[in-house]
Parts: sequence; structure tokens; C-alpha cells
Amino acid sequence: MTTDNKVKIVSVAGLIGLTVGIHYGWLLEPLFGESHWIHAIHGRFCYIPIVVAATFFGMRGGLWAAAAISALVMPFVLSGEHTDHNLAGEIVEILFYFAIAILTGALTDRERISRRRHEQAQLQLERSHKLSMVGRMAAGVAHEIKNPLASIKGGVEIICSDSTGNDERQEFRDIVGSEIKRIDGTVQEFLDFARPRESQPEEIDLSEVVAAGVRQIESQASSAGVTVAHISGSGVVVSADREKIHQVLLNLLLNAIDASVKGGKINVNVSAVNDSAATMTVRDFGQGVNSADSERIFEPFYTSKTKGSGLGLAIVKSIVESHQGTVELGTVSGPGALFRVTLPLSKVNR
Repeated sequence: MTTDNKVKIVSVAGLIGLTVGIHYGWLLEPLFGESHWIHAIHGRFCYIPIVVAATFFGMRGGLWAAAAISALVMPFVLSGEHTDHNLAGEIVEILFYFAIAILTGALTDRERISRRRHEQAQLQLERSHKLSMVGRMAAGVAHEIKNPLASIKGGVEIICSDSTGNDERQEFRDIVGSEIKRIDGTVQEFLDFARPRESQPEEIDLSEVVAAGVRQIESQASSAGVTVAHISGSGVVVSADREKIHQVLLNLLLNAIDASVKGGKINVNVSAVNDSAATMTVRDFGQGVNSADSERIFEPFYTSKTKGSGLGLAIVKSIVESHQGTVELGTVSGPGALFRVTLPLSKVNR
């Protein structure tokens, strides 16, 4: 028997003892003397432990409480001190104890059965969702690995061919190396999403993290013909895992570079919006996100691009939410897209 059930049983027993004490005049009559209103109180008070027991333990509990009260007051009912009219009233009152126990218990049992069915349906839905997610993840990883493996297989065959010249061999070695890095990146993204490492929060200046991320991505952005502009105020301090927030920024910047056209621009902004939150926005002026994609853009393995695993934004969402923050696709006027990350400010800023 659990501690919770023991407490419930003691509570019901206490209420039954209280109502029986009132019935026999042990509690109120010494204080107020004999009075009809004391019996009237008892007649109504008897229903309380029955209803409470039925609520705690269903119909069985209500019937046990009704039976206990009836047994305890029965000596008084059968004592012969009543007129036939009063005796009939006492018996009817006892019958009502059982009627209330059955009614309250039936309603409680019905509600519990309904709640149990709802919980089972919810668990089944969650299991189905997890199985669906596993299937999508497996299909996504298989797709992302299958294409590079085909390239690696073809490259190795060409490299091993006697008719292949040295220059071609070097070219295909580079292709094989590139495809191996692609597979490694896909597997690492999958691991980051499926088994993220434990966060190690510290007080970090979000502006410094963003500045470091922009410097790291500048070479890749320059190769794509894209300019990255960083605008932020200093001293925007959050309590977060530096490496994970850095990963969030890199994923958003890489997506923005992929979406941008040559000669395009990306704006990164950091600011404190109020006394409790900081925002980091990444704005590109590329092709934007259509309404159909916007509804599923943070789902794992969902991507509208011809390359990529579709895990980048899912990882972003997972990391941000683990920091009690939010990430959303903002509305913009004109072409492009804007992603807004909101994180709680550190107490240093408050």
C-alpha cells in the first residue's frame, strides 16, 4: 500500500469517526446541549466521508464508507428509543448513504476509466510518433549516405583502373575525400540530434559568440559571394553553453549562405529586447521560405534543398529549447528570411 493511499484511508476514517461522534452526542452536545439541529448536522455530515471515500477509491470505497457508518450507527437505530416514524426515517437515511456511494463511485469510476483510456491513447500516439520519427530518421540518414557512397564507389573504381591517368586519379581522390567528409558530417549531425551532449552553461557575452561565429564563416561566405554584416550591442550576457550557441549560429548562417545568391547580404543582430530576454536574428535576402515549408521547417529531415540532411534547423530548435529559449521564422518585407532566437538574459543584465 502506498503512502498516499494510507493518508487517504486515515482521512476517511477520521471523517467517519467525526460523524459518528456527532451522531452519538460525544462532540457537540457537551458544548451546545441536546438539540435537533445537531442531528440535522449529522444527517448531512454523514455524506461527506462517503463522497470523499468514493472520490478516493471509487464505488468500492464509497460502499465501504457507507457500510462502516451504517454499522456504527445501527445500535442507536435499533435501540428502541424511536417511534416508527423516526425509525423509518433512519433506515431511509442509511439507504441514501448507499445510494450516494453508488452514484458518486460510479461517476468516479467512469471518469477514471475515461482518463485511463485517454492516457493509453496518448501513449499509443506518442509511440506511433516515435516509430514514425525513427523511420524518417533512418530514411534520411540512408539517403544522405547512399549518394556519397555511390560517388566513392565510382571514384575508387576509376582510381583502380589501369587506364586512368595520374591527374584523373588525383581528381577522384579529392572527390572521394570530399564525399567521406560529407558522410562524416551527416553522421555527426545525426548524433548531435539523437544524442546531444549535456549542456555546460556559463555566463557568456552573446555578442562575442556571434562575432566569433561570423569571423569563422567569413571565408565560406566570401567564396559564395555573400557578405555577412554583424550588428550588436555589447554586454548582452546569457547563461548558456558557449559551444552549443555557437553551433546554433553556424547552422543558421550556413542556411542563410545556401539561400543567398551571389552578391547577397546577411545581417546578424544581437540585442536585449527587455529586462529578461535577448534576441539573435539572422536575416538573408535570398529566395525566402514559402508558406508550406514554414510549417515544417524545424522538423527533423525535412528540407526543401537538394543537398543537406534536413537536421540543421531541428538541431537549432533542440538546442535553443534546452536553454529555455525559442526559435522562430520571422516575417520580413521583401525577399529572404529571418530567423529569430530568443534566450533568457543572465541575472548579470537584470
